[in-house]
Amino acid sequence: MLMSQIGFGVKFGNWRCYASSSSSSSSSSQSEVAVVEGGNGRISERQHIRLGLPSKGRMATDTTDLLKNCQLSVKQVNPRQYVAQIPELSNFEVWFQRPKDIVKKLGSGDLDLGIVGLDTFTEHGQGNEDLIIVHEALAYGDCRLSLAIPQYGIFENINSLEELAKMPQWTESKPLRVATGFTYLGPKFMKDNGLKHVTFSTADGALEAAPAMGIADAILDLVSSGTTLRENNLKEIEGGTVLESQAVLVASRKSLVQRKGVLDTTHEILERLEAHLRAIGQFTVTANMRGRSDKEVAERVVSHPSLCGLQGPTVSPVFGPDGEVKHYAIVICVPKKALYKSMKQLRAIGGSGVLVSPLTYIFDEETPRWRRLLSTLGM
Repeated sequence: MLMSQIGFGVKFGNWRCYASSSSSSSSSSQSEVAVVEGGNGRISERQHIRLGLPSKGRMATDTTDLLKNCQLSVKQVNPRQYVAQIPELSNFEVWFQRPKDIVKKLGSGDLDLGIVGLDTFTEHGQGNEDLIIVHEALAYGDCRLSLAIPQYGIFENINSLEELAKMPQWTESKPLRVATGFTYLGPKFMKDNGLKHVTFSTADGALEAAPAMGIADAILDLVSSGTTLRENNLKEIEGGTVLESQAVLVASRKSLVQRKGVLDTTHEILERLEAHLRAIGQFTVTANMRGRSDKEVAERVVSHPSLCGLQGPTVSPVFGPDGEVKHYAIVICVPKKALYKSMKQLRAIGGSGVLVSPLTYIFDEETPRWRRLLSTLGM
């Protein structure tokens, strides 16, 4: 496992973060290298609106699946190409990038929109006020960034961040060693929680091995189920979760305000996402019911709270062959977990011919997140 140096030397008030690690090679001389990445954060004169998507892995697959379910299928002529289109959106390009590069290129103005994990956005956005979260809960990519320590040795009875901070072992000359890939969120989290003597290092390979190899005391990494931690004799501790993460839709403030068409396209994408996500796990239930009037039938239905639907039941007359109305059609929206209970209640109050079908979209009059975005932009 190769350890690489992280240059911190940053002091926050009375707190200092020390960075130390071993290296596979050394040099007696140092050279300064200037690196220029992407644009300069200004809006270029390009015409196409650009959306950055993850290029590999589960995150990439789940993202394109979500867009497909929103009728925004990504058309990629050649899987080796890094640019694609969404035919439903005019003047629009999809660029496949590493998640961290998506965030960086949003900041530099090379992308207008992106979908990444909240952990990646927060780590590489580093508080950049030009970067905006448009939708914070895309319902996949769930994980948490968490601190984990060994279950054995001096940590055996340590079960909280507070207890970890009070351990007398950590001094300026012998700080707590944390292996992580989150070199912005890690120091910030420790500083915010009063851990003064901490050193951070990055490692190539599985971080879970670092404590067992003696090259770190703890790790700060993404956790889903926690199985990998337990199998490596590591444990999470109370107060040690840095953030809960899932996929988010993000954008450049400058692009939304200054680039023609970006705000309107963002509105369309947001509406499609919201409509699809709101419909997940929802079903339309239709039944016929005898009654003297639509009002009488409606009163019978709303007497059961689980039959009220989103805003109340829809009640419509059913005309028989002779033109008379003896039945009324009831239409309600029911969540999956309440489906069977609702069907039984409908039958109990006279419902028959119950039909059930899954919902694909639920469009609101206006999405709350759109109003919030306009407010964030000062519009």
